[in-house]
Amino acid sequence: MLPKIRNTFTENGFVIVSKILTHQESQLLKAEGQALIDTAKHKALEAGQNVRDIAGHGVYVGLAAQSQIFRNAVKNEKILDVLQVILSPNIEFLSDKAVFKSHQINFESPWHQDWHYWHGSHKISVWIALDDTTVENGCLKLFPGSHKSAIIHNGEANDGYGFGHRLQPDTVDESKAITAEISAGSGVFFHDLTLHASYPNRTGADRWVWIPTYRDAQIEDPPYSWATAATVVRGKKKTNTD
Repeated sequence: MLPKIRNTFTENGFVIVSKILTHQESQLLKAEGQALIDTAKHKALEAGQNVRDIAGHGVYVGLAAQSQIFRNAVKNEKILDVLQVILSPNIEFLSDKAVFKSHQINFESPWHQDWHYWHGSHKISVWIALDDTTVENGCLKLFPGSHKSAIIHNGEANDGYGFGHRLQPDTVDESKAITAEISAGSGVFFHDLTLHASYPNRTGADRWVWIPTYRDAQIEDPPYSWATAATVVRGKKKTNTD
């Protein structure tokens, strides 16, 4: 099973893995993510800040930095076993985020490569569904083989939805894309150069995912201000004496 996962990832830049989390675990993470966002909004309101700035685009970064539940989740053995064969036996968790769509936040995500947001060494993110994801509620779509080189991002980000790095919609041949409709608890492991996007949510119901990001702990990398919960979760980090 693991060699097949490695080969698929090497060829496509992503691999879909079923049943990483149980239904109970998925629902626990979703509830905890909602609670963290509600707390952040309450604190912003008390401080006289704009509540809309909290997860306003359906993205909330840094759950593991605030929650023991998420700190435990980033060490999930099923996640690490896959990362060990497609990334490295030495794995460092960097940061995580909740990404959700609802009846209010229902727009599609544009085509983009994550690497343009951080540069440095290449990283792997795991897009884990906390609800069943379909084309109708905004599942992920990916372009196989696009992880082999960086692509110039020349799209305009003036729609108020974030995504400062994006491609023009007409530059991607969507007929070659893979649609990843997956059940709650399953995940998509993808390289940070893999082109991906998501469909809009047309259902009016919630669609939550949790995305932790990892790197090879042995590779030198610049510091990242957003990686406040960074920790080695398997193996060891390279030191000056290694």
